Amino acid sequence: MFQIEWPLVLLLVPLPLLVYLTLPARAQQQQAALRVPMIEDFQLGGVQADEVKSYRWRQFLSLLAWLLLVFAASRPQWLGESIAIPISGRDLMLAVDLSDSMRTADFKIEGKQVNRLQATKQVASQFIERRRGDRLGLILFGTQAYLQTPLTFDSKTVNRLLQESAIGLAGERTAIGDAIGLAIKRLDLESDNSRVLVLMTDGANTAGEVTPLKAAQLAASRGLKIYTIGIGADEQIESTWFGLRRTNPSAQLDEKTLRAIASLSGGRYFRARDTEELAKIYDLLDELEPLPRDTQSLRPVRALFVWPLIFALVLAALLVVPRLWRRP
Repeated sequence: MFQIEWPLVLLLVPLPLLVYLTLPARAQQQQAALRVPMIEDFQLGGVQADEVKSYRWRQFLSLLAWLLLVFAASRPQWLGESIAIPISGRDLMLAVDLSDSMRTADFKIEGKQVNRLQATKQVASQFIERRRGDRLGLILFGTQAYLQTPLTFDSKTVNRLLQESAIGLAGERTAIGDAIGLAIKRLDLESDNSRVLVLMTDGANTAGEVTPLKAAQLAASRGLKIYTIGIGADEQIESTWFGLRRTNPSAQLDEKTLRAIASLSGGRYFRARDTEELAKIYDLLDELEPLPRDTQSLRPVRALFVWPLIFALVLAALLVVPRLWRRP
């Protein structure tokens, strides 16, 4: 369906006529009492007729350019068919650890060794794309916690900003408590919706002003459920001068605190030792907090103003360029 967003702009259509009728006429040249015939007086009538015809065409093109310009300013639009979008009534915030320990390459994607952040991006991206009807937000934390994306239905933007995140962007240490506190602040505004925080980290709380357990207690009092995910393999084989050595790359992971955070807030703790486990955790998160889904109807809008604007500019160029070309 076609519609005009700003129809009042069309009231400007008679403006050139009002200007023509309002402004004083151009003063006519004074003629001498005795007129001396000039050679121009004997020009052929056909040349004068061509000039009149050209003048009328310029007037017509000027009027058409003005009409197109006013029409473009009124914002013509094309409304598409109505689309039903499911609304779940759930606000879901993702908190992703960007501390230096996320550089540890103990995950594999398609047989290729990758670090923990790359694995998180790969799996979380699929999880974000499946969030239909949920409002998503993104918190990135290291030494400090930052709100990268406020709550929005635009899952593509959330996914893109997650993919653009980099290790060390928020500092090298880990402020789990501050990340939870920031999530409480951003999720507490909508009390009618179910509020969920999914927190992913591979270490222990080593920075920040708020302890994780205090933040979890505050979250529980505000009705915020926290699902924590501990990231990192239990065993890694390293090559040294003395041969192969088995190490535990997740020795710094504070599972006790992560379990306590989830328990205090009514959520759950998950352990992701490889990409497959991480993917299964996100599949399970898809099934959490089922709510009756309502639908909201939206109609895609396509702006059409660009076409009359282009034609108006082309007509203006046809009127101006020849005059500039004829100038000496």
